[in-house]
Amino acid sequence: MWTHRHLLGIEDLSADDVDAVLDHADTWFERSRGTERKAALLKGRTIINLFFESSTRTRTSFEAAGKRLGADVVNVSSSGSSVSKGETLLDTAKNLEAMRADALVVRHSSSGAPAFLAGRVSCAIVNAGDGAHEHPTQALLDAFTIRRAKGRLDGLVVAICGDITRSRVARSNAILLGKKGAKVRLTGPRTMLPTAAETLGSSVTVLPRLEAAIEGADVVMMLRIQNERFADGGRGSAVPPMSTTREYARTFGLNAAKLASAKPDAIVMHPGPINRGVELDPYVADGERSVILDQVEAGVAVRMAVLELLLAPRAA
Repeated sequence: MWTHRHLLGIEDLSADDVDAVLDHADTWFERSRGTERKAALLKGRTIINLFFESSTRTRTSFEAAGKRLGADVVNVSSSGSSVSKGETLLDTAKNLEAMRADALVVRHSSSGAPAFLAGRVSCAIVNAGDGAHEHPTQALLDAFTIRRAKGRLDGLVVAICGDITRSRVARSNAILLGKKGAKVRLTGPRTMLPTAAETLGSSVTVLPRLEAAIEGADVVMMLRIQNERFADGGRGSAVPPMSTTREYARTFGLNAAKLASAKPDAIVMHPGPINRGVELDPYVADGERSVILDQVEAGVAVRMAVLELLLAPRAA
């Protein structure tokens, strides 16, 4: 039984909660592939996407998810909100709540911003990414994609490669996969690896070399460098913790030769946006083992499942 009023992070979910989202998403995924994609489950509900960071996939898929469930969906960006005039985040949320919003989907550069709002407004809050903290719906859609491709999560070896320290995607995925019995290997440049990986769970191992991390892996998940989370905002042509993007591509970029050490049926994932030729060779990104576009498709179904569980009326 789903009991959560908000979705703030994977840490708050049990393994059964994860299954509930994935199982509901299965239904919406199949429906989205049919000719009649819309339902009236959330008719009369209002969902506001409140995004203070740029986004293509997450915001669009939340919008599509809400509309396919029959809700009214409004998109608000930081540049189009009163925050640009000095209004606080809380005042913005309170004003939107006063318009009888049923849910706020929040993306913010500050870790903990959605949780801060959840304790101060009465509507549901969905974390669409908060700083370097968590991105729960991305981890859920990644798990959904893996489960569809592999039939299970338990017992799989998942290598997550790239800017681990600053990646909310890596954190949420490591926590979720550990809850579901998968083994997680983290790798990246030394300056991009967490110093306390054990806080992500006993299923997590940190390895210093890409080749060691992907050897025998069932899933290889590549991440981009989080330039915007460096102190200088990622300005300049050089990758902050390494000398050049060419060096990064050579040592931690995934190409066909390196992928050969993973299992023959291993799948390749990326949350996007991809920096082609840096973390992923175009041949691999577009190859038959890539499920990157499957992740995008799964995003709508998983976010439909989340909105349904949070907002749909349930029988007593």
